[in-house]
Amino acid sequence: MNSISNSQEKDPLELLSDCASNAHARIQSDFSDINPVVGVSRKLRGMGINADTMTIDCLKSGKRIIIILQDEMPAIVRFQFSYIEQDPADEFELLALSELSDDRLYEWMKNYFS
Repeated sequence: MNSISNSQEKDPLELLSDCASNAHARIQSDFSDINPVVGVSRKLRGMGINADTMTIDCLKSGKRIIIILQDEMPAIVRFQFSYIEQDPADEFELLALSELSDDRLYEWMKNYFS
C-alpha cells in the first residue's frame, strides 16, 4: 500500500496521481466492467483558486469521484462521490492526506463504481 505523505521530491498532486495510477491499474486488472478515467487539473489556479483537482470517472455508471487539494489545507483532501452529468454538491468530505492511499482509492472505485 502506497500512501501519500509529505515528500520534498513530489508535490501532493503528484503523489495523489501516483496512488491513483496504482489503484487504476489494479481496478482494470480485477474488474473487466470498470474502466475508470482519471483526470488531473490545475485550471482552478488560473481562476485565482489555490487548488488542484482530480476526477475519477466511470463512464459506464456515470459516476465520478472528485478530489481537491487546497494550498491553505496542505494536510487535508476534500472529496465527494458525485455524477459526471451533475454539478458537485456544495459539501465535500475531509480526509487527512496521509490517510489517502492506493488501497483507499481502489476501494472507493470498487465500491462506488460497481
